Amino acid sequence: MTYILGINAYHGDSAACLLKSGELIAAAEEERFRRVKHWAGFPSNAIKYCLEETNVSLNSVQHLAINRDPKANLWKKLKFTLSKRPDFRLIIDRLKNAKQWSSIENQLKISFPESSFTGEVHHIEHHLAHLASVYYTAPCDKAVCVSIDGFGDFASAAWGTAEATEIKIDDKVYFPHSLGIFYQALTQYIGFPHFGDEYKVMGLAPYGEPKHMEEMRQIVHLLDDGSFRLNLDYFRHHREKIEYEWEDGTPKVGELYSSNLKNLLGPLRREKDPLTKKHKDIARSVQSMFEEALFHLLNNLHQKYQLDVLTLSGGCAMNSVANGKVYANTPFRKLYLPASAGDAGGAIGVAYYVWQQLNSGAKAEPVSHAYWGPNAKPDEIRLLLEEHRSILLEQNCTIHKFDDESELCNFTAKQLIAGYVVGWFQGRMEWGPRALGNRSILGDPRRKDMKEILNLKIKRRESFRPFAPSILREHVSQWFDIEDDVPYMMKVFQVKQEKRKLIPAVTHVDGSGRLQTVTPISNSRYYQLIKSFYTMTDVPMLLNTSFNENEPIVCKPKEALDCFLRTKMDLLVLNNVVIQRQSV
Repeated sequence: MTYILGINAYHGDSAACLLKSGELIAAAEEERFRRVKHWAGFPSNAIKYCLEETNVSLNSVQHLAINRDPKANLWKKLKFTLSKRPDFRLIIDRLKNAKQWSSIENQLKISFPESSFTGEVHHIEHHLAHLASVYYTAPCDKAVCVSIDGFGDFASAAWGTAEATEIKIDDKVYFPHSLGIFYQALTQYIGFPHFGDEYKVMGLAPYGEPKHMEEMRQIVHLLDDGSFRLNLDYFRHHREKIEYEWEDGTPKVGELYSSNLKNLLGPLRREKDPLTKKHKDIARSVQSMFEEALFHLLNNLHQKYQLDVLTLSGGCAMNSVANGKVYANTPFRKLYLPASAGDAGGAIGVAYYVWQQLNSGAKAEPVSHAYWGPNAKPDEIRLLLEEHRSILLEQNCTIHKFDDESELCNFTAKQLIAGYVVGWFQGRMEWGPRALGNRSILGDPRRKDMKEILNLKIKRRESFRPFAPSILREHVSQWFDIEDDVPYMMKVFQVKQEKRKLIPAVTHVDGSGRLQTVTPISNSRYYQLIKSFYTMTDVPMLLNTSFNENEPIVCKPKEALDCFLRTKMDLLVLNNVVIQRQSV
């Protein structure tokens, strides 16, 4: 029996996973346990969960794999340092970061004093980890492989091909050029300063027009070989020490843009400033420039390799709007994306990569779902409700237990049709940033007011941000312009023109929806709930958003109950138990 522990550490979205003889057993992000978004540091709680889920100790783990190799691209680092002579403090920061990665064994001793790790540590290059995270888990045996992000091991992008069990990287884009840095810097400029705020720009973009493409093309230059370069006059990260805080908390990144960007686009927006038409136009232009660069690269790679299957990973692969346009803007006919395309996903990538290296030959079995996190036992839920009985009575809540799954789904579907907001907590927690029907807040997609209800009363977030439809897989072609599998909510497609008025709560301002396809195999209970709703309404989908309120997605029943009690949610379904406010 071979156990391989994969981790992403000392960076945003710290995470861990565990493979048992090549089979994924458990995976979780550290933020879910720490309750701090994008938590950076050592994923001790995620590791502990993975080991407990498998009922093994750290002593039994033969291999630990990390998605960072300080020795990777060493000559490129030396050449840059000697030729560009950046701020010495920037070099010191990178050396400090490299030292952290080399002290994993010491951190294990601190985090697990009762155990001793005697296995082998594998440092896997950052982008190779990204490429492995999707290719080794996808149902394909030959593909063009692309990874694009901010930076990792001195590179921001890598691409090549994969066949059978071998991934071959042919080329990279190196520091300081990066599409991820471009998008992050412009996200900061528009007034969204926090780590991971890029999705807000993506959500804001459809409200504007691409009126600033001339300026965008001054910032990002596309090269004949398909790659890209930044006009470094508009950035600071290559020459100055940027304020980075990665240890034990929410990552914080200082301003990446230079004063020249302000000269090009005008005054920057502060976080609390109102969003004007110009900000929306800039957001649309940023998104359009990103797509232009992405499709330029992909078209060149298709012409070079003549393969129709693409695997895409890295933080930039979280851009679901661009992902949904790949088929229309490139010759690729099949696109695979992992449940976690960003740095957390590197934990799975390195674990699978090491397993493949140890077991050359057959490719590992594809991963068919994303439910690899903690589950709640019936006794845990029962004790929780007993402890909170007085509070539930004060809030005029009733508690019902359903022994039959179909009755539970039919009851919940009727409440959704009545306009109620449902917290849906089922089975094992999702891996990755999307709620996929096990830690979700659900609503009726037909209601025009449901988006406003959720944003103001539950989510308490910007009004422009859209909500997603979870749809029965067999009905995709009837409701969307493209027929495809989207199990991890990583692609945005256009809703068919005649259907948009039927589902206003999940149709974005530009007629699109970030869908999740649901099958009986991937999630049987969630599928049954949507099917119950479909039987009653002829609409085969539900509005689905993450079960949280300006915090990480809930992990345990207590966090779900706390969120229910402090918001105006109408129902909370904890596995087979329904808690309902009677004031609704």
